[in-house]
Amino acid sequence: MDLVYLTKTVPELNQHRYYNIQVVRGLFGDWGLIREWGRIGRAGRIRTDWFANRADATAAGGKLGIQKGKRGYQEID
Repeated sequence: MDLVYLTKTVPELNQHRYYNIQVVRGLFGDWGLIREWGRIGRAGRIRTDWFANRADATAAGGKLGIQKGKRGYQEID
């Protein structure tokens, strides 16, 4: 998992949201989990969490993807 793009669209509730999860390598050998979320078509909020190794960052991203899936987000191919 290097990049996952999730969307949630519920027109009846005027919900048009996205959630972007990305694992990147830092400059000093650490690994970052970057997540961006917001309304589709608009700039969103961004948060980066840093991990000592890629496995931890990927595991955290996978866990986050599962949580978002339970809230109705779907992965875009």
